[in-house]
Amino acid sequence: MKLLKTVRADPSDTFVFDKAAEPGEWAISGALMFAQLDPATLAGKGRAAFRSGFLGIGSFGWSTLARIVEASDEDRTVAAEQLAVRLVERLGAPDLMTARRAAEEEIAFAASLCDHPTGMLVAVSRRYEDDVIREAFRTLQAIGRPKPAPVFTFVNEADEEEAPAERIDFTALADGERR
Repeated sequence: MKLLKTVRADPSDTFVFDKAAEPGEWAISGALMFAQLDPATLAGKGRAAFRSGFLGIGSFGWSTLARIVEASDEDRTVAAEQLAVRLVERLGAPDLMTARRAAEEEIAFAASLCDHPTGMLVAVSRRYEDDVIREAFRTLQAIGRPKPAPVFTFVNEADEEEAPAERIDFTALADGERR
């Protein structure tokens, strides 16, 4: 069987959402978090979570992407139980038995999104239409590159003997280093 886990491709989730999911958490769609809210009242980071967030079960944080992974029956049971506990603690489910039924439905829905190869990334787009939350999911193929491809290349048009070529690593700059 396959399930979803949160992915953090870069640090953007940590400032796009109020709370970012930790990488590698079991994930569900997350639409249930907006069932009792009027999406028209959402702004800023809450609106970003509504529009494009997967819910990490462990942290109840958000992730822009989820990855399809192999999962055992035990993994599924653990994920459903963890979600049931969160539904009671965070969303006020009346009891653990009721929360377990809801959690099983959410996990089953997440599993239904995994009819693709293991490792495939999934993104969600959510909108409110005709008094209903509508979700669309798309898959993204991971390219398996060990590190990001360069975004910019600078060409020094001076004579090569005049000035040495300089390579700027923007990834390292974002981390506060210069290579």
